[in-house]
This record gives sequence, structure tokens and C-alpha cells, in this order.
Amino acid sequence: MRHVARAMLFLCCLLPAAGSQAQNIVTLRVAAQTGTEPKFIDGGNGRVIGLCIDIFRTIERIDPGLVFAGDQQWLPLIRAISEVATRQHDLACAIQRSPERERQLVFLDPVIVQLQYLLVARADEQLVVDSWDDVRALGERGVVLVNRGFTTSEYLEQLGGLHVSASATDPAINLHMLAARRGRFFLHRNPGLKALIARTGMAGKLKVLPHVMYQNPTYIAMGRHVDPSVVARVRRALEQMERTGELARIVKKWE
Repeated sequence: MRHVARAMLFLCCLLPAAGSQAQNIVTLRVAAQTGTEPKFIDGGNGRVIGLCIDIFRTIERIDPGLVFAGDQQWLPLIRAISEVATRQHDLACAIQRSPERERQLVFLDPVIVQLQYLLVARADEQLVVDSWDDVRALGERGVVLVNRGFTTSEYLEQLGGLHVSASATDPAINLHMLAARRGRFFLHRNPGLKALIARTGMAGKLKVLPHVMYQNPTYIAMGRHVDPSVVARVRRALEQMERTGELARIVKKWE
């Protein structure tokens, strides 16, 4: 009986520790954002890969108490960000700042990736574009396709004097619209632009113009409902990734 009592006492001593460890595990709800390659890419067989997936797995390795759930389920970018703002999700990966998003979300340093926005044109396009004035000069013959709900449409509206079409939410659709002459250009981000064109079967039909039209940094953004101590843990992991060069290596991998 004494042996049984000792065994029971030993188990009782272990249980609080196990419970305490379990309480330190924090699940962060996320989603894969459609049309955002190379952040999230369809890897086939229902598997999502990409820059943000690598970032999530690296944060989990640095801080084993943080677990990302939902990164294998797709949502449109607009909805993915909206669900963080409405507390249905906790974090969005590599998104751009805007005044509205600043009011709804907490943006964490460091910068995840500096996006360069380039114009895609049909392969037979002869026009040299060095500035937005070159596009403005085309008038209605210079329609620029952009993804609806992305910050590119807001940026072009602020510039003014441009003919913009934001009817499609998927970049693949815009590439096909461009090839079908339903626009003169498609404005989209790099890295990953040439790979996107190849994956959508548009290689040889379209080309990327060399001039960078504008640049914008992206960040990890978290919901304002998330406990500040958890936000701090994610921030520390990101800072460590930047300090050790891990973040730069991940970005380079997906260029």
C-alpha cells in the first residue's frame, strides 16, 4: 500500500506542472490568403506552402509555446484581414499598413518583406514606362488592372488621373484579362511575379516591365484583442529572426 501511496503522490506532483505547461501554449488563429503568392502558395495535394508558412514554423521553433492554426485553409485577403479585426482570427502575415488597418490592428516590427510593384504588359507591348505620367498620357487606352481589396487600388486613386479597373480579386484572373486585352497593364507586387505568370500559363504571352512603380513594406499584424504578452512574444521571435538572418533567408528563398 505504501508503494501505491508513493506512486499516487508522485503523479499528483506531476499534474500541476503538466497543467502549467499546457496553460503556456497559445494557439494563434490564422488563414492562408488567396492570391498573395509567394506569401501563400498552393503546393498541391491540399498543401499550402510559402513565405508566411515558413515564418509561422520558425516562430513555433523559437517559441514552442506559440502554435499557429488555420494556415492550411484559404480565405480571400480582404476576409483574412477582416477576420483579424473582428476577433475571429488573431494574426495576418505580411500585410501593408493603411490608415484604416492601423486603427484595427497592431503592426509589429521588423518589416517582413519590402514589396516592389511592377507593371505586367502583353508580350508585344512596345511602350516604355518610366513613370505614371507615361501611363496617364495614354488616357483610356492605359487601363491599369489591379486586385480588388488590395492597397494598390487605394494607391492609384490617390495618384489620380489614371484609368483603373479593380473588378477581379484574384491575380490569375487579372493576368487572363490582360492577355484578353481587357486592360493595358496589370499592377502587382514582386517577389514572385514571374513565377505567378508561369504558374498561370501566361509565360510567353505577358512580360514584366522593369521599372519599379512604387514600393511598400509589409508586416505581421495582430488583432487588438490579443493579449499584449502574446503580442510581445511574437515580436521577440520576429526580432530574433531578423537578428540571426533567418528572416532574410526565408524571404530570399521565395523571391
